[in-house]
Amino acid sequence: MSYKMKTIETFISIIKHFARLMKMKPLLHFILLLFISSCQGQTKSKDYNALLKEIEAKKSAFQTSYSQANTTRKAKIIEETRTYLTNVIANDVFNQWYGTKWDFNGTTHTPQKGEIACGYFVTTVLVDVVFKIPRIKWAQSASEVFIKKLSPNNLKRFTDRPLSEVKKYLFAAGDGLYLVGLDNHVGFVLVEGKSISFIHSNYYYPEVGVMKEDISTKNPLKDSHYRIFGKLLTDEMVINWLEDNAYE
Repeated sequence: MSYKMKTIETFISIIKHFARLMKMKPLLHFILLLFISSCQGQTKSKDYNALLKEIEAKKSAFQTSYSQANTTRKAKIIEETRTYLTNVIANDVFNQWYGTKWDFNGTTHTPQKGEIACGYFVTTVLVDVVFKIPRIKWAQSASEVFIKKLSPNNLKRFTDRPLSEVKKYLFAAGDGLYLVGLDNHVGFVLVEGKSISFIHSNYYYPEVGVMKEDISTKNPLKDSHYRIFGKLLTDEMVINWLEDNAYE
């Protein structure tokens, strides 16, 4: 991450901290979110199509190494692939989408152009990092359906439980990317050390749309009665990526 990006992230964190302390009114909070979205969007460093081509090239290189490796080396490549995918999604792909407006019928495949609904945001990101999934079918289905397919052995459900229990679970489950399905919403969760972020196309603030926020802020994850989490990029999911295995 560049010095500029670190500076912006630090500034955003400070603003969010004071916002919570001040218990900002909705209008002021909305203005703050617009500013944060703008700052997040300013850290774009490359054309999106160029980024996707880089990901495809990287996948091809991983696949070649994996196909030629012995069992011990395969395990190392799986770990290297997991690290790469986590970083490229969290630091590059998400960054391109920040500020793309939300709409219930939004289906855009291009960041910053048109609108995107929460389900389409999730499935589009996965397609763009070259997972073979049915983008439209999954985007239009209940989120639990595809969370169970992507993470069948790493599911955790919460019904009418406090956010403190959710945080405790996520910290224990460890760093990485998760999908979370809610009462009527879906998004990604990123755990990094002591930080837990919710990345989603936000219908609370449709003009802001895709954004990254602490899970403790006013957001659908915090307010939802039902939550189902699935940890992404397990060994099985990474192997499916490396072997071009399709999900139905």
